[in-house]
Amino acid sequence: MSLTLRTISREQHLAYIQTLPSASHCQVPAWADVKSEWRSENLGWFDDTTGQLVGAGLVLYRQLPKLKRYLAYLPEGPVINWYAPNLDEWLQPMLAHLKQQGAFSVKMGPPVVIRRWDAPAIKAGIQNPDVKRLRDVEATYIEPRAFEVSDRLRRMGWQQGEDGGAGFGDVQPRFVFQVPLANRSLDEVQKGFNQLWRRNIKKAEKAGVEVVQGGYQDLAEWQRLYEITAVRDKFRPRPLGYFQQMWQALNSEDPNRMRLYFARHNGVNLSAATMLVVGGHVWYSYGASDNIGREVRPSNAMQWRMLRDAYAMGATVYDLRGISDSLDETDHLFGLIQFKVGTGGEAAEYIGEWDFPLNKLLHKALDIYMSRR
Repeated sequence: MSLTLRTISREQHLAYIQTLPSASHCQVPAWADVKSEWRSENLGWFDDTTGQLVGAGLVLYRQLPKLKRYLAYLPEGPVINWYAPNLDEWLQPMLAHLKQQGAFSVKMGPPVVIRRWDAPAIKAGIQNPDVKRLRDVEATYIEPRAFEVSDRLRRMGWQQGEDGGAGFGDVQPRFVFQVPLANRSLDEVQKGFNQLWRRNIKKAEKAGVEVVQGGYQDLAEWQRLYEITAVRDKFRPRPLGYFQQMWQALNSEDPNRMRLYFARHNGVNLSAATMLVVGGHVWYSYGASDNIGREVRPSNAMQWRMLRDAYAMGATVYDLRGISDSLDETDHLFGLIQFKVGTGGEAAEYIGEWDFPLNKLLHKALDIYMSRR
């Protein structure tokens, strides 16, 4: 198949995404409005024989200080056939186009999963004192074609980014935790939960915790809980304006793209979460909780409600997003994987982010600049 690449309209891009079972929320046209400090462009790949649109990509451009040169970033994209034997015929025109646009370096995140570990395999790894990382545990499933993708990229001159690397903006997680929903009943999903999760969901029900959906007007209340979480977990919170912008941008594209949930007890909101939806893929995106009321298990109640809502929407996967690959109980990120593994889902490893230096000197300068920050 011979291909032509050109800039497309947001409408064409969205229409293409809507024909797919799913795509990353970072590759819908509205994501450009969430990341408004970047310049953006929508790319389309066309099949020369049929004239049909067969791939799309959202590119974000970040300008270098004082220079008319850009880092071009395709977060969790582009949305193309990654297993195509002629992968270079997809990517070479993209590199040529981005170079013309003034890019000195390209960063992309192929949405290609290389390994999966089911909950029993992870639990066994946690219990084994010799195991410190997820990669030390034998994978339950390996995607052989993913290794081919990595090989092809290397041969083309792409370089694998550092794990959780220090790119501009937000580097996408390499390891995520997902609960598969396709061809399973809700009963089967709940049976997959560990005892603690099932007990905590019952505890929340008994205590009268209710989970409700919020709207744009409730984002200030979300922010209150989120900032409490930031202090407790020692991270820098995003401002309220970011979430307001995200809500308006995503929901004007699709009224069901972003949702907000609260778990409350006796009229007081104890935890909150944002959810993102693209086709059959649903993400638990941001979470927040108060320091009080933990004994009534609001977070478990909220996750169970979100998971049920995702199921009712016909989702094939409920994605709890990033985890660290550390299975060491002394690691500060260990609690995250411990909480998520209780859902009985699976950890997935993507092939990570890849860089192509179009100007080696500027690319190197950027690397040095970022490592000093």
